[in-house]
Amino acid sequence: MQTRGPGQQRGHVLLIAGDAAVRRRAVQVAPSANLAALAMVPVRMLLNSDVPCDTTYLDGARDPNTVLMRLRTAAATPGPLLVYLSGRLTVDRRGSRLHLALAGTTAASVRYTALPWEWLGTELRRRPAGLTTVLLDLAADRAAWPLLQEVGSLPASPSAEVYGVVSPPGYAGGGNTVSSYTRQWIEQLSRSTHRPANLQLHALTAGAAALPPGALVLPTARELGMRATPAPSAGPVSAPTSAPAPVPVPVRVPARPRPDASGRDPRPHIHDLATSGRHLEAATLAQAWEQYVLQTFGYASPEATEWEEIRADLARMAGNFRLATQLWTSAGLTRLTRQPSDAPEVRAAAAGALFCWTQLKEPAAALGAGPELIRLLRLLPGFDPSHLKQAQQRLEFLHRTPSRR
Repeated sequence: MQTRGPGQQRGHVLLIAGDAAVRRRAVQVAPSANLAALAMVPVRMLLNSDVPCDTTYLDGARDPNTVLMRLRTAAATPGPLLVYLSGRLTVDRRGSRLHLALAGTTAASVRYTALPWEWLGTELRRRPAGLTTVLLDLAADRAAWPLLQEVGSLPASPSAEVYGVVSPPGYAGGGNTVSSYTRQWIEQLSRSTHRPANLQLHALTAGAAALPPGALVLPTARELGMRATPAPSAGPVSAPTSAPAPVPVPVRVPARPRPDASGRDPRPHIHDLATSGRHLEAATLAQAWEQYVLQTFGYASPEATEWEEIRADLARMAGNFRLATQLWTSAGLTRLTRQPSDAPEVRAAAAGALFCWTQLKEPAAALGAGPELIRLLRLLPGFDPSHLKQAQQRLEFLHRTPSRR
């Protein structure tokens, strides 16, 4: 690979179109249309870099070894790399290995005509961290979908940032047109005066795209949590779960977050997902935005606290009262480091935490989240003292009650 002096290493964009995903003669994902649309985007915008760049388009390939050689060449690039894959995910007849179907792949020929998914990870694993992005717009067939649900993700390589969507089988696609996710990715790029970071771009894209219900959005919430570095906190916060007992305390809906550089506010998309019952997608996008805000403004920033409160309210809407209690409590303690104890935002966070804690029926969950909540309430002399008393009495009762497990 040719380089252009220090800091001028070449980059590479590799765009791969697999076989179209078709269900009952209806096209769910049209990879060729997606590649044609991406070909119109300036390479520096796709790659998020101004370094000299090679671009490879693979459309209609039938031999997995041809794709492998192109992938191997791209992976040897010393500079930044973007790999885009679109098409149909399937499995071999043994049902144990995922493959990207190529042109001409049938159920009987998967082992010989499709690209084994692990080849992608194998070729990318030696690349340095921070230089590789994998972008996916895929649909899984009926054979592949149960395997994806079992795994809960679609891993590529630990050294790569993976963004994208895998649609489930059986949904009505958009025909031979650009898929919703790829189209929104391109539109978000064209609207932005400054190229957003990939995580922010993905959050905008997935929030605006009309994704089918149940679609697997990558990275998952768990993967985002693993990617995040530990934040300094006001105190230990116990681990999550869920469950629903009285004390109706009003829960504050968090203020709208500040829009991104292009002026768009992601909260309406996230809120629409949550109110329509797509809680996992809403939580995943909110966590993606929170990670972007943490990277941009820092852990102690007001923006980061606002997104923690947004995630708390989403957890409440999803019925995950244990996580909601933890997030509201953490947000309240964080606000106390820069706001007075009688500030409306501090009191609202405490009210939200207390309300969600009272909804926890499982003793272990209430015991785990109770001490931090009580610590927060003790720091609020202007808060209704009866709430602190009730919380202390409940925690004492739970300590005296034998575990049912």
